[in-house]
Order: sequence, then structure tokens, then C-alpha cells
Amino acid sequence: MKLEMLKSKLHQACVTHSDVYYEGSLGIDTELMEAVALYPHEKVLVSNINNGARFETYVIPEPFGSRRIILNGAAARLGAVGDRIIIMSFALVSESDVREGRYRPRVLRLDEHNEPIHRIPTAPTTEEIASMIEG
Repeated sequence: MKLEMLKSKLHQACVTHSDVYYEGSLGIDTELMEAVALYPHEKVLVSNINNGARFETYVIPEPFGSRRIILNGAAARLGAVGDRIIIMSFALVSESDVREGRYRPRVLRLDEHNEPIHRIPTAPTTEEIASMIEG
């Protein structure tokens, strides 16, 4: 059996630009993309912490080290410069990899300038996984 699991997460990214007239997508600094294994054109779920909006779009790379997070197209109507957002992607993972602790998402918490604060520990112990699965 495959489980849909969190693959990549940029936590509390700060929107730096928006362009409602650009064809839809979410621009992300390439360095941040690489840190959490996000790929160009990968589908992402975005949650806006400021207003509660949630939307799906896809990633386009911004210059390496620019710290740019850009809402483009219709997504620009769902947030504003300065809003803090959570950017997530998901993957299908075998239940055995989850159960045996071989799977870990890549998560990075950002400050208000989109500088990494620290990676968020995300790997529960094997015992914790077993108790979650057993209920």
C-alpha cells in the first residue's frame, strides 16, 4: 500500500513579490527549492498563514540566493507581499518505508527575510510510528 506523505515543506516563507498578470505559478528561490527537494513545475499546496487561503499551483525557480517568494497569476489574489505562507509538496511512499522509519520529509523553517532558521526534526521513532498506525 502507498501512503500520500509530506515530501517537502517551506514553513513560514514570506511573500516578497506578486504579479497578478503573470501566468500562474509560485516563484521560489532555487536555493530554498534545493534545500527541501522541490522541483521546477512540481505541484504544491500553499497555505497562507495571514488570511487562511489555501491553493494549489506549481513551482517556478527564482534566482539562487535571491530569497524571492512570488505569488503569480490568480494566486496573487490570495496573498500580499509580507504574508507568511507554508509551501508543501507530497509523495506516495510505501507503508513499509513509513512503518520502518525509512521515510523523512524535508522541512525548512524560514525567518521574515526567507533565511533558513533551522530544519525541523520530522522523523518519529519506530515506536511512535507503530503506535500511530495501530491507533
